[in-house]
Amino acid sequence: MRTVLLTHRYDAPARDVWDIAIDYDCLSEVMQGLVTFDGLPKGRVMPGQSLTVMVSLFGLLPAQPYHMDVVAFDDAAMRLTSSERGAGVKSWRHTLEVQATETGCTLTDRIEIDAGWMTWAFARWARFLYRRRHGPRLRILARRHKGTVQP
Repeated sequence: MRTVLLTHRYDAPARDVWDIAIDYDCLSEVMQGLVTFDGLPKGRVMPGQSLTVMVSLFGLLPAQPYHMDVVAFDDAAMRLTSSERGAGVKSWRHTLEVQATETGCTLTDRIEIDAGWMTWAFARWARFLYRRRHGPRLRILARRHKGTVQP
């Protein structure tokens, strides 16, 4: 088991960042070029939600089933935890939390990964993947705020 912990800062209201982080259309956008999804629902993550989608790395590798259960969801506190598995991963427990700061907010991703002997590789992938989401989220915020948020 390995844990990946990343925190990104945003010069935007916490609620705006939270809304982007829990929106499936935004997830598709921030993962563009890295992971493609087939069967991803529309709208927001919902409490108690359970879903299985097909994922393909870079849109080139054969699609594989990937399952996610939302095990905790607190919209007021802007915190969610999902339990995920598939595509070579035994367990991928992701906790996402958005907290307001004086100048905007922080978004923290904590990912606990068990992929057997390949855990080290999946942990490196997770670190890359979740870092990579920051730039696209900044662009979505800028678009929604008509240029008031700087990427």
